[in-house]
Amino acid sequence: MNERILQTLEFNKVIEQLNNQAETTIGKELASNLKPSADSAKVKEMQAETDEASQILRLNMTIPLGGIADIRASIKRSVIGGVLSAEECLDVANTLYGARQVKNFLEKMEEHLPILKDLAGRIVTLRELETQINSCIDDRGNMMDSASVKLRSIRSSIRTFESNVRDKLDSYTKSQSKMLSDAIITIRNDRYVLPVKQEYRGAVGGIVHDQSASGATLFMEPKAVVDLNNQLQEARVKEKQEIDRILRALSADIADAEAILSENVSVLAHIDFIVARAKLGRQMNAAMPMINDDGIINVKQARHPLISEDEVISNDVALGKDYTSIVITGPNTGGKTVALKMIGLFTLMAQSGLQIPAADGCEMAVFENVFADIGDEQSIEQSLSTFSSHMMNIVSILHQVNHKSLVLFDELGAGTDPQEGAALAMAILDDVVSRDARVVATTHYPELKAYGYNREHVVNASVEFDVETLEPTYRLLIGVPGRSNAFDIAKRLGLEQSVIDQAKNKVGVNSESVENMIASLDESRRQAEDDYDRAHNVLQESEKLRDDLIKAWQQFENKREDLYKKAEDKADKALQKARDEAETIVDEIRQVKTNAQLKEHEWIEARKSLEEAQPDLTDKSADKSKQINEATQELNPGDEIKLLSANQRGTVLEKSGENDYLIQVGIMKVKVKRNEIQLVKNKSSVKEKPLTTVKGSGYHVKTELDLRGERYEDALARLEKYIDDALLAGYPKVFIIHGKGTGALRKGVKEFAKNHPRIGADRPGSAGEGGSGVTVLELK
Repeated sequence: MNERILQTLEFNKVIEQLNNQAETTIGKELASNLKPSADSAKVKEMQAETDEASQILRLNMTIPLGGIADIRASIKRSVIGGVLSAEECLDVANTLYGARQVKNFLEKMEEHLPILKDLAGRIVTLRELETQINSCIDDRGNMMDSASVKLRSIRSSIRTFESNVRDKLDSYTKSQSKMLSDAIITIRNDRYVLPVKQEYRGAVGGIVHDQSASGATLFMEPKAVVDLNNQLQEARVKEKQEIDRILRALSADIADAEAILSENVSVLAHIDFIVARAKLGRQMNAAMPMINDDGIINVKQARHPLISEDEVISNDVALGKDYTSIVITGPNTGGKTVALKMIGLFTLMAQSGLQIPAADGCEMAVFENVFADIGDEQSIEQSLSTFSSHMMNIVSILHQVNHKSLVLFDELGAGTDPQEGAALAMAILDDVVSRDARVVATTHYPELKAYGYNREHVVNASVEFDVETLEPTYRLLIGVPGRSNAFDIAKRLGLEQSVIDQAKNKVGVNSESVENMIASLDESRRQAEDDYDRAHNVLQESEKLRDDLIKAWQQFENKREDLYKKAEDKADKALQKARDEAETIVDEIRQVKTNAQLKEHEWIEARKSLEEAQPDLTDKSADKSKQINEATQELNPGDEIKLLSANQRGTVLEKSGENDYLIQVGIMKVKVKRNEIQLVKNKSSVKEKPLTTVKGSGYHVKTELDLRGERYEDALARLEKYIDDALLAGYPKVFIIHGKGTGALRKGVKEFAKNHPRIGADRPGSAGEGGSGVTVLELK
């Protein structure tokens, strides 16, 4: 895409914001050079990168990028034999430390971040080189005494010489103070000197290094310290030579690691660039768009990224599915150009790996080219009028446009005779639409208001205008052409009704009919929006009631299970008591067996005691005998029965075997044995009445299924089982939580829904339902 389009759509301003989010100079360089890509695979990869960094930001965590410097020039100089300064070597060490911190941070993350973790894996930690540099150079870039044994020795001698010189000069300041203009020791030309009055020059003797501006004071090095200063200078020369030797050795080590260091810098720049894109998305409250190659744009609650949050108005825009072109009509002050630029800018941002300020679930297409004819194109240099300049640009666009293009026309056909301009605008639109390009055009010509009704794949749109406040609302209305508000505005401003009526009489019949049609459409739209709001409120209340019922039912089930458990505990205690009594009886029998002569009445008494050691529970012997008798009773289709295992009532459908029956319990058909069901009423005694489905705890499933973290095949298997359970539970819709991630699981859920005969529709979750991380399935 050429630079002119990027400037026209103000993409450079987005890049400035992105540049401010980068933490390192190498990251800022990548941000400044960012350009949209026409490669769909590359765009999807960049969006996935940004989304991974966004996941880290959502966890309130930050990748540590501090201390990383652009060391590429230093590396290059070291390779060609240059000696790096201490500060440059320290930058290398700090960058190695920063690289190690970034690598450790990303590798310890438990979240699924394949791209960022792969980048972290490419970082090589050179701990030995980092330690070697830090052992020689301190945090301020100064060479430390510990850098070498020789340097420590030299610096020790320097301190000794400095002390000797100062001691000697101190004796002058005390004994010869009258010859000095000030009793201090100072330095000139790296040598210690005294400020001597001009008249005592000969008395002090020595070397003059400088004098004051007035000439009254001479800065002299007394003869007594000349040799000491010479020794000090020699030691300092040796110090510099040793420091140069150490830096030369460190530079050679850096040159040996050139390949690793260069790769580390490249990876760190890329990571900083990715994080900057995520930070910009968070600043704009943006979402990751789904990318397609089908020319489809579908965004909800879209906001122009360069308009402040206090002023921007969100809009819904759809293009490329039901229609390929949008013609926005209406007055010049209605904000049409803002909507036009927003669509173009969203496209450039999405194809640059940036998230767009819209609701979750947004979708953007990848275009080979974005063409725009926007603004005042008058060329003074070429002596061209506005219309001529526009035509030159449009002709250039028509020579390049194809089915992979997005074309933006602002005030198409303006600058010439209105009738000719409108006719030319329609002809240009017809030509571009015929090439299957995606087109968004704005115009104030009334002739184009009916254009969308007469052309296939074209839809009208307008920007809403509030006649009460005489200001545009900047709401984009798809499907409704812009109406002329001149008469309404004039009336609000106080123009006499008679004048307005006279003006209306001069308007053509066709124009008046079109305006009436638009007014009717606008009223219908408002009514539809009101109906939608009411329906939405009813839906929310219904869902809340459903959730309350499910919660109450669950509480009932939990209470019933608790009662069952208490009954089982009571039964266990009774059984344990019976076992204890039985043990006592067995012990007595064993003792009796030791008698040589066992009497019959003793056996009878023992047996009676054993039979009496039964659990003290409710007597169900009558019910059991009744069930045994009923188990042999023949059942007929239509008989009302009770399924004993589920404690639910149902109806006999048919006898499927010698001792098998097919029954229906609620919406479920089950094949059971005769002893598993109990007759409630014969068909002859059952009156026709509506069936009531009673769901037991066995049928209760949640209205949502969480598949995050599952393997693809396991997730689809769970999904299939869950849908069967949800259908049995009679849910109208369910929520499948799959997360965002790479989108593979979301696509799998969508494909499953498309092929399932009992799933009527699927859609991404709304902002309150989990966004694109959730798919809502409507069940038949």
